[in-house]
Amino acid sequence: MNNLHQLFVHQIKDLYSAENQLLKAFPEMIGAAQSDELRQALEMHREETLVHVDRLTEIAQEMKIDLAGAFCAGMEGLIKEAKSTIKEVGGMDVMDAAIIASAQRIEHYEIAGYGTVESMAKEMEHTEAADRLGKTLAEEKKADKKLSQLAEGGWFSSGLNEVAEKAHVA
Repeated sequence: MNNLHQLFVHQIKDLYSAENQLLKAFPEMIGAAQSDELRQALEMHREETLVHVDRLTEIAQEMKIDLAGAFCAGMEGLIKEAKSTIKEVGGMDVMDAAIIASAQRIEHYEIAGYGTVESMAKEMEHTEAADRLGKTLAEEKKADKKLSQLAEGGWFSSGLNEVAEKAHVA
């Protein structure tokens, strides 16, 4: 990559791969969720992720970017870690907390990616692309905030720590 445009293209392809990998991972995370509220939040974000893929596809078509062959190793690692964590959880009382922790890592990765490419698009005066990327960035931040609300208003404040302390003492 010799210029900002080439880096931008690389980042768009990387995000496209990341979003598609995430779509494949959602069913397992949704299936493992214990609370209806978390399950619904994950299902809603899965639907948003479909829109994110569509937006990236639109950007690629308009800018004549070939999305084939891209692979996001970062998302692959985050998904592997999430699946491993879900399998390692012994008690169902901590399953949702484990899913939230993994999902937030994924959200933060996406927020970093979309924030970067939105800035690049603005710098290169790709206004329509920047607008689309900004919408997706806002949705990723909203998903992260929802996960935080579920954690802080639910699992992390509803005695989960007490359950963990009892298990640790025993």
